[in-house]
Amino acid sequence: MNMNKLNRVVIVAILLLTTLVISKSSSLQRIFDFFALPVFAQELPIVTAIEVKGVKRIEEGSIKAKISQKIKDPLSQEKTTEDIKAIYKMGYFDDVKVEIEPFEGGIKVIYLVKEKPTIVKVDFQGNKKYKDDDLKDKISLTAGAISDVTLINDNAVKLKKFYEDEGYYLANIVPVVRKIEEGEVSVTYQIDEGKKVKIKEIKIEGNKALSASKIKKAMKTSERGLFSFILGGGYYKKDEMKADIERIKDLYYNNGYIKVTVGEPRIQLTEDKEGMQIIIQISEGEQFKVSSVEIAGNKAFSEDELRKLIKLAPKTIFNKEILRKDVTAITDQYSNNGYALVVVSPDLIPNEETKETRVVYRIDEGDKYKIGRIEISGNTKTRDKVIRREIRLDEGDVFNASALKRSYERINNLQFFESVELSPKPKPEEKLVDLDVKVKEKATGFLSVGGGYSSIDRFVAMVDITQGNLFGSGQYIKLRGELGGRSSFYELSFRDPWFMDKPISFGTSIYKTTRKYGNFERKATGLEVSFGKSFWEYWGASIAYNYEKATIFNVKDTASQTIKDQEGTATTSSVTLSVGRDTRDNYLDPLKGSKNVLSTTFAGLGGTNAFYKALFDSGWYYPLFDVTTVHLRGRVGYASGIFGKKLPLYERYYVGGIYTVRGLGYGEAGPKDINGEAIGGEKQLVFNAEYIFPIVAEYKFKGLVFFDAGRAYATGETIGSDLRYTSGAGIRWISPIGPIRIEWGYNLDKRPGESSSKVEFTFGSFF
Repeated sequence: MNMNKLNRVVIVAILLLTTLVISKSSSLQRIFDFFALPVFAQELPIVTAIEVKGVKRIEEGSIKAKISQKIKDPLSQEKTTEDIKAIYKMGYFDDVKVEIEPFEGGIKVIYLVKEKPTIVKVDFQGNKKYKDDDLKDKISLTAGAISDVTLINDNAVKLKKFYEDEGYYLANIVPVVRKIEEGEVSVTYQIDEGKKVKIKEIKIEGNKALSASKIKKAMKTSERGLFSFILGGGYYKKDEMKADIERIKDLYYNNGYIKVTVGEPRIQLTEDKEGMQIIIQISEGEQFKVSSVEIAGNKAFSEDELRKLIKLAPKTIFNKEILRKDVTAITDQYSNNGYALVVVSPDLIPNEETKETRVVYRIDEGDKYKIGRIEISGNTKTRDKVIRREIRLDEGDVFNASALKRSYERINNLQFFESVELSPKPKPEEKLVDLDVKVKEKATGFLSVGGGYSSIDRFVAMVDITQGNLFGSGQYIKLRGELGGRSSFYELSFRDPWFMDKPISFGTSIYKTTRKYGNFERKATGLEVSFGKSFWEYWGASIAYNYEKATIFNVKDTASQTIKDQEGTATTSSVTLSVGRDTRDNYLDPLKGSKNVLSTTFAGLGGTNAFYKALFDSGWYYPLFDVTTVHLRGRVGYASGIFGKKLPLYERYYVGGIYTVRGLGYGEAGPKDINGEAIGGEKQLVFNAEYIFPIVAEYKFKGLVFFDAGRAYATGETIGSDLRYTSGAGIRWISPIGPIRIEWGYNLDKRPGESSSKVEFTFGSFF
């Protein structure tokens, strides 16, 4: 074939290519069929240029990175088809096409794309129970995102799940996409919230060994009842129900039923659609006992050492909870001695014939690790040393998991940070564990100016300037003034927990106070200086010196002789010694732990007053249902004048009020003079029991119910006799400016002249 004829054929082929548009469903194959004729088998056109058209917001380079067709290569149907698929999979385009046109002795391949529109607005319609801002926090779709159907629908599912978790099981969420202008759309989630569906009944089927009531008790999901507003529950939540299935299994495992199966819950709505019945099917299987308990893989510790930690015993019914505690105890033994990556795997080998199971604790010890670098980040204000001195591990120390946990508690208890994260990062090649300590600062200083009504002082005006982390040094300074209808109080205090960078605390304060009582008034000015020292991790001791000048004046003629005898000015020079142990996980809002303090005060080294006081204060916190707490507290005190002098009125024990026995007036649970005026006692005994539960956990807003008992006693009375009893309820809020308490107490043993109940509030530390 001569060259003229060949050129004509090539020109015809190029014209054909020019008139065809290649898309995901194009006729590209027909072009290649044409070029597949034998005479032209090796004459496919060469690509001399590649162009992308249609991009507006997407970078052209990101598209070209997906293109496999290259310049100077022959045109390939396979490559262009794969290119279309690859570009389409990027998720930014509604359509992808390919066009071909002649270009500089070859052909240009043009990738035509049509971008998906941009979402310029996301809003909600139909929502009544929750504000738009609340719902926006539950989804990831925001203005500026690409209008992707999958993403939009996924967020509708998230909203549906949120409503279900809040008890709106029948909520319906429909996303509506509206075109605003070319390339821009809005997304509106149409919400039909429906009513909360209460759980009318939880029905357990197939159970024989364990009662339905016992199974329900193990679940967090519950039927709606009288106390559901306190304990929660009564509404269906998918995630909680999944967890409940595991709790039911664990209950059976703890009773030896290692073959138990629990089916998926079936849900049936009542006819009125306002209630539901949940049916849970159980297949119990047979009960198994433990035939033997074995240990394998241990090298660092002998079998005898480890067996002392194991509580699961042969010939007893298998119990998963005991097994779990055994695993934790063995793991702690290793992780507290440097074995940071230890793994303890319990292996059950059941025998179907004997209905017994072997238990083998298989230990993969790993290597012994030391602490590498300790990196602190996020502290934009607080100095590194303030955080570092709370960490119970030093670089080079043997890794210790318990010390790591305690470090977290101590940093968190500084109350300087919104969040604290301690992340151990093992470096196996060096046998080191680096610690990343990441904190997020929070405001530690505030100015509060306000007023209110106090149950004790009537109308109160207050100014409080506090900085809890002065210059990021961990020091505390406070200036406070209160002026009430019956009292006033002014104080300037300072505390340094690491005085002169030593593990010794130093504190000082000056104060002035006045108060009106029924038959007299008192004013006082004082100065206090204290030093403290922590030891044995949870123990501490302190010594404080206090000098106070106090005056009792405006004594009424009707006052008792006890009050008249103490009229005038007296000075107190006292030393107080305290020793205590504090294991609370959080000082401000504890869930577990205890605080026990024994303090003694001796006055008489100078001054005109001479007395002795001793007080033992013990408080214990027990977690219940994971998020609620039982708080038990007891106090016993004794005081007496010495060196022939009387105990001052203002140093006696006054029982009654928000800090002792709630529901009684100040000093009502104690000795009174002939006029019925509370004059305090030389001894006291006070008990408090509280059940504390979250109301709005996110904002640290809690409720409580309580029972109090206590009394103060005169010298000749027997401590523990004639106790006064009250009960009641209250709310507590850890607000941005400090804890707030509002509590109502009911007098269970009302006596003449007393109120049947009292509402009291206070701003300050919880007790």
